[in-house]
Amino acid sequence: MVKTSIYGLNKQDLITWFIKHNDKKFRATQAWDWLYIKRVTSFEAMTNLSKATIALLAADFSFDQLKPVEVQEAKDGVTAKYLFELEDQLMIRTILVRHEYGLSVSVSAQAGSNKATGLVENRRNLTVGEIVAQVMQVQHYLDGQGHDERVSHILVKGVGETFDNFDNVMKFLEIMNDAKGLEIGARHMTVSTNGLADKIREFADYDTQVNLAISLDAPNDDLRSKIMQIDQNWNFGKLFAAIRYYLEKTNRRITFEYTMLNGVNDHNEEAMQLAELLKDIRHLAYVSLIPYSPVTEKDQYSRSTKKRMTVFYETLTQHGINAKIRREVGTEAATKA
Repeated sequence: MVKTSIYGLNKQDLITWFIKHNDKKFRATQAWDWLYIKRVTSFEAMTNLSKATIALLAADFSFDQLKPVEVQEAKDGVTAKYLFELEDQLMIRTILVRHEYGLSVSVSAQAGSNKATGLVENRRNLTVGEIVAQVMQVQHYLDGQGHDERVSHILVKGVGETFDNFDNVMKFLEIMNDAKGLEIGARHMTVSTNGLADKIREFADYDTQVNLAISLDAPNDDLRSKIMQIDQNWNFGKLFAAIRYYLEKTNRRITFEYTMLNGVNDHNEEAMQLAELLKDIRHLAYVSLIPYSPVTEKDQYSRSTKKRMTVFYETLTQHGINAKIRREVGTEAATKA
């Protein structure tokens, strides 16, 4: 029988568990402190809990169920990529990036198969515990390096569509934001979606300060459907109706991620279309132009040239669109098994 990950519980879940087992409510706070402040990796290390309580915790829960497969650290020390294997042998990749403003971790919301071409299949949604465990694995790794470094920013992405795992993602964000735990600020967390209109509306109704990013990659439906695996039910009409609802509800900026594909979506024509698409919401729109990284040598797409990206960027800014070409970091990596 597979035990539930202790990282899948929020504070109230833990309180409920302790009360159910005829223990004091404050014991849940002590356990929470061991998990996220002292960051122990076993129940036995929770020394201010009784042996009986520790035995009950160990009987019901496990610590993270992620098996580290490899760590790739860039030579410049800016990035580290972690490959984890789950109990069902599926894989997830987690990325740490060091920015001037702090340490950001990109976590997966879905698991994929480890094919020779990379993590290409969305096989299942991750549990809350599996998403939280990614952050904790990275934090434990940092703790083990002897540096006083703490994860301060979170990006949630999916092998498929992040919002297909909506409830678990929202609970994950709650756990990360807890003031008595890792205390990662809501404004320091971002959820990236391909654009599920109904979930964008639901996300808006949560009234959270968590940021929203939309992987756009094209300025029209026809081109977008050719280069992205998206739900055809959510065309641009429905998507932008949901975006406008989000903006009216929250008055928060949206980041539009646009991966630059050479000769595919990087013409001046597409730049003009994108500027037109965003003109009515440009005061709350930010376009992140992302240099494409081919998955394999046989990849059908290649990276836009620096010149084409620059011209695309200039066209957007000339039309009043706030945009930036994303800086590349850690392109060279050394592998540690």
